[in-house]
Amino acid sequence: MQRDKLPTIKEIAKRLKVSTSTVSRALHNHPSIGYITTYRVHKLADEMGYEPNHTAISFKQRKTYTIGVLLPNLSEAFFSAAISGIENFAGTKNYNVLLGQSLDDPEREKRIIETMKTHRVDGMIVSITKNTENYDHFDQLAKYRIPIVFFDRIPEKENINYVACNLESGLLQALNLLIEQGHRKIGLINGPDQLIASNQRKETYLKGLVGNNIQPDDKLMVSSTLSKESNQQATNSLLELKDRPTAIITFNDYVALDAIAIAKKQGLVINKDVCIVSFANLPIWEYMDNRPLASIEQFPYRQGEKASEILFSFIESQPSTDDESKEPLSNQQIIFDSELIKHL
Repeated sequence: MQRDKLPTIKEIAKRLKVSTSTVSRALHNHPSIGYITTYRVHKLADEMGYEPNHTAISFKQRKTYTIGVLLPNLSEAFFSAAISGIENFAGTKNYNVLLGQSLDDPEREKRIIETMKTHRVDGMIVSITKNTENYDHFDQLAKYRIPIVFFDRIPEKENINYVACNLESGLLQALNLLIEQGHRKIGLINGPDQLIASNQRKETYLKGLVGNNIQPDDKLMVSSTLSKESNQQATNSLLELKDRPTAIITFNDYVALDAIAIAKKQGLVINKDVCIVSFANLPIWEYMDNRPLASIEQFPYRQGEKASEILFSFIESQPSTDDESKEPLSNQQIIFDSELIKHL
């Protein structure tokens, strides 16, 4: 007759006429249990189809062996690469990854954080939405001793762990390349003003122009909400200028795709009539005829991998019992240099 319930440690102990603690230790190959007893316990457990109660184990060890990852959009190649770095590192620690996407909605972001907290994930890796202005939902995680590491999109907040990319190095390389090719009218399609990354791009853009004795022109700097419609509107506003730019630097590859489409629609030849430089460096560029002149690589896989490394250093530093003697780790901030990748 098929059993409706899985066998328990108590049943194994009763069959072998030993204590439940002996069975538990034997199943974990504890050195205090002799070889013959350990063998008999494992053999009977296999015959009975015993499976460990991971919920009980997790409760006892104060761990769920799961980390949460919250990203703006899983369909973006940048975040897909980051996820690979995160999951591969988590796999080396025998951890599972619980994924969530905010879709750039702050309220959805809050709900997902609450869900992750309810499921007692052991830690969180987060890239915030472009519209996040309040960080109270992240502060709540500390009350539950859930460490958090931010990456790519970082909140304007002190005393946090984060991994980011130094956008200045790659952007200055891009500006120098364009200026060496004779461009003096260089446009910038930036992201939302509230993003730290947008401010970094703007500051570096201005710095690069001034450093090359080019007077910045406010009309050549436009912003986009990063929606398709906003990207198209921003591109049109630049290309419709009487003295239009001969080169445009875009916030990311998806903005570049929309900018390329608009430029072609207006009869312009990409990288002849108007040169395009983008951030992020999509893998698909090598398969496309109309590609940017160059892209600024931000190394998403390495960012995800490093964020995981930092997170697990905090997870593993936490006491697994009532021992509170371990000293808390200091916050860690890691920044990778971006790099210009030429496509033509």
